[in-house]
Amino acid sequence: MSTHPLEVTAKAMVAPGRGILAADESTGTIEKRFASVKVESTEENRRAYRDLLFSAKGLGQHISGVILYDETIRQKSADGTPFVELLARNGILPGIKVDTGAKDLAFCPGEKVTEGLDNLAKRCAEYVRMGAKFAKWRAVITIGADMPSSTCVADNAHALGRYAAICQAAGLVPIVEPEVLMDGEHTIERCEEVTEWTLNAVYEALYLNRVTLERSVLKPSMVIAGKSCPQQATVEEVAERTVRVLKRTVPAAVAGVVFLSGGQSDEVATVHLNAMNRMHAGKLPWPLSFSYGRALQQPSLKAWKGAAANVAAAQAALLHRARMNSLACLGRYSPDLERQALAA
Repeated sequence: MSTHPLEVTAKAMVAPGRGILAADESTGTIEKRFASVKVESTEENRRAYRDLLFSAKGLGQHISGVILYDETIRQKSADGTPFVELLARNGILPGIKVDTGAKDLAFCPGEKVTEGLDNLAKRCAEYVRMGAKFAKWRAVITIGADMPSSTCVADNAHALGRYAAICQAAGLVPIVEPEVLMDGEHTIERCEEVTEWTLNAVYEALYLNRVTLERSVLKPSMVIAGKSCPQQATVEEVAERTVRVLKRTVPAAVAGVVFLSGGQSDEVATVHLNAMNRMHAGKLPWPLSFSYGRALQQPSLKAWKGAAANVAAAQAALLHRARMNSLACLGRYSPDLERQALAA
């Protein structure tokens, strides 16, 4: 049995009943989130907000790792403890977003390719020195008229392969995130088709770039109908189609699968994850967990509203959502637990 450090880390990231908190919003993205609760996006407000998330007592019971942004990995808690140290002390692995965002793809109107390969090896080396244990790179695939193009799928798969290889060479476990966006009118059948195509392309690219799959984690989107599609699928259909695509495309050697929420509401993202684990308990080669951003943080942000007096309430909201998703990883979640928590 291998005890390679990256395999140990990858397994810890998807330990039973634990998932990943994505707190890697870019400055532009968090500005929009803060605006929704009328909080100014200053560096100090961003630091204070991340501080309340990371210092929530007991978070490590349900959260195995946190994805940080470049600004955040350099920041400290109110008592002067570096965030990386604070997380490690709570049994949580620090990770880092290393892509520089999705940019317009030449000759492919409406499509994006993720950039950030320039100097990536150098940046990874710095993050390792700072204590990061894993990294994340997000590619976005849009479904629309004549989209995605073969160019878009191939270019994003290639970038994910290069990124993953560079990370492993530097000593980081790569989270490979190909997101098929929910935006649009497409049916769940079309989403399934595009997701299968995308994941096949990604795993071919990982193979060509000599990535060791046991030292990697996949962060896919669920197979779901477009937001504007009049025909929305049942929870069971989303779970069934999502798992079917994974079984067709994801090699058994991959350490684990951590879903992104992709615009689903807090509870819906939990319900879908729970259904997959309840229907397929013990039958899959990899654990199915979560790597949620908004679906974990939104209740906390609403409770906090930038006020120090609201920190305890915001932390309680985060811990509740983390616990609900932890139960979903084990197929033990039920909507009744949400109501009980509200009544408590």
